[in-house]
Amino acid sequence: MKSIIDVKKPVDRPVRVMQYGEGNFLRAFVDWQFDNLNEKTDFNGNIVLIQPLDRGMGDMINEQQGLYTTVLRGVQNGKPVVEYRAINSVKKCLNPYNPTQYEEYMALAESDTLRFVISNTTEAGISYHEGDKLEDKPQVSYPAKVCAFLYHRFQAFKGDMSKGLIFIPCELIEKNGDNLKKIVELYATEWNLDKDFKNWLENACDFCNSLVDRIVPGYPKLEADKICEELGYKDNLLDSAEIFHLWVIECHKNTHEDELPFNKAGLNVVWTDDMSFYRTRKVRILNGAHTMFVPAAFQYGLDTVRDSIEDPIMIKFIKKGLFEEIIPSMDGDKDMLVKYAGDVLERFDNPYIRHLLLSITLNSTSKFKTRDLPSVLGYMDKTGKAPVCLSFSIAALISFYNGKDVKDRAMIGKRNGEDYLIQDDESALHFFEALYARTNEAKALAKATLSNTDFWGQDLTKKPGLEEAVAKALSDIQKKGMKQAITDLVK
Repeated sequence: MKSIIDVKKPVDRPVRVMQYGEGNFLRAFVDWQFDNLNEKTDFNGNIVLIQPLDRGMGDMINEQQGLYTTVLRGVQNGKPVVEYRAINSVKKCLNPYNPTQYEEYMALAESDTLRFVISNTTEAGISYHEGDKLEDKPQVSYPAKVCAFLYHRFQAFKGDMSKGLIFIPCELIEKNGDNLKKIVELYATEWNLDKDFKNWLENACDFCNSLVDRIVPGYPKLEADKICEELGYKDNLLDSAEIFHLWVIECHKNTHEDELPFNKAGLNVVWTDDMSFYRTRKVRILNGAHTMFVPAAFQYGLDTVRDSIEDPIMIKFIKKGLFEEIIPSMDGDKDMLVKYAGDVLERFDNPYIRHLLLSITLNSTSKFKTRDLPSVLGYMDKTGKAPVCLSFSIAALISFYNGKDVKDRAMIGKRNGEDYLIQDDESALHFFEALYARTNEAKALAKATLSNTDFWGQDLTKKPGLEEAVAKALSDIQKKGMKQAITDLVK
């Protein structure tokens, strides 16, 4: 079978977008939208991807000259919808950890056409790393990389105020753009960069906050051969996603809708000066539901989100946690929240999407803090009690992180005698590896995890009843097994 590069051809356009992150989500969400923009408007801009870690998909992307196919599938108005799109808006992927490619990456700062910077470096990516220096090639943290890149651009264009960049981060943390800007400014101060640069950073650049919403399972491994036969070419970078998409962008300066006419391309993009409602609803309900049930469902013996929705016991757990704990913990119109939650469960039940539970567990510690901890605390504030399902989900998280042999941001766990990969920041993995080396006793595991302020930003053992609830749930999991423990919980 011919390769995609034998059938499709890259399109040469000016580079207008730089994107930190080359993973499935950005390629099926952001890059898919820019490809629509190129086809349906006069945007005329390509994207250069930047690999945020030393290891990544850059080589595979470059082997296909940036070409790949999105596979969008879902149900609309009761009818199945399948949409294939050959994406030709990605120019290449650069790995800044490669010395040669680092120079090419920094040369982008001198590009007269570059205007937008997109990122998805996971929830842990927008963070400060002590010791990063301006002369590092590259710096460890994403914000440090941004600061060094912007300073190079500032110097190259001699402070030209028209050469500022617009940042639209997609990391799922609150006020992602504001947080990115704050840490970039911290590095600028720490590195003693001049006042004119700081003024340029403040007035020429815009760090937008954004919210992204699309379920992206990624490479459809079990169906790839069949899809490629239908397409008529081999594509090692097939990227599957649901039909639904929403991108909410909150700007501090004037809206950038004129420069990014997504709506003219028929895309579901909301430009606003306050995205708080959209963010809270999506993060707490859609993402929060995922993070609540996925570690438990995986240990239960299930493999996909749809498996979980169709299992008669697991769906009771999901609905109980969602409708009796997460939504009651939130402020706002309850009828609207309940309707949105119902829509989310329908999206989870998409027959075309095989969303692997194990892929969702990536960086679960930081995800739980962002997505579910506000619901835990909100529920406790409103009721004075620890939430049953959310406490159980913390216990399931602790149980899931029982592993050994930390290496390359991963360690090995076991399910039914078979190895599985636990992927997270290495500090989190080392914490659990060392914890389980000391003890397997439920109370000790719960206490150590909940008191880890690096995880939660506070000591959760000080929340009355939470430690006891988590310890009991973890004890039940250990004694009965995950399936029986959940069955007993939802009776």
